[in-house]
Amino acid sequence: MVTIKNRVVVPLEGAETPPEFITFNGLVEEHVAIVFPQLKPGNMPPLVRVHSECLTGDTFGSLLCDCGPQLHEALSCFSREGGVLLYLRQEGRGIGLYAKLSAYALQKKGLDTFEANRHLNLPEDARSFEPAAQMLKALDVNNIRLLTNNPDKASQLEEYGIGIESIIPTGVYLNPSNRRYLEAKVRHKKHTIPL
Repeated sequence: MVTIKNRVVVPLEGAETPPEFITFNGLVEEHVAIVFPQLKPGNMPPLVRVHSECLTGDTFGSLLCDCGPQLHEALSCFSREGGVLLYLRQEGRGIGLYAKLSAYALQKKGLDTFEANRHLNLPEDARSFEPAAQMLKALDVNNIRLLTNNPDKASQLEEYGIGIESIIPTGVYLNPSNRRYLEAKVRHKKHTIPL
């Protein structure tokens, strides 16, 4: 059973009200929930972003993906109106950093992100969003509004018992370096990205 281990308020640049970083007992990986207080009154379920770690995009601003901009969009939105960011330690769609960089090398040779993973004898997407559902339940959150373009996140969360009132699409962060990546997400995984 997943339970809350610790709550720590961490002031963040650009956030008027600092969020709580919440850790958990019972998870295999060190996933974390970042909970911004609801700033708008009402009975709507919280806005939630399930974000898989991407060192290259989140930290270094890689232009090969749209992970960093999506993360910053969520943080900006939550600092204005509240919400929950579930940061999952599932680098490279769950294949790990080194394998992701090997896949990048294959993408430079013409394979798309999913083809590159298969070429490395790895799953196209090894992520499970069950930990996200477990974290939400530990936070006593059973219904959400989900910020995503990935239909698999929504279906997995529902499969694991989280009700989704609505899906709010993230922005589209297209640049010349990530066009093939975004097109592959639409083609292979039906992401709702208007290109």
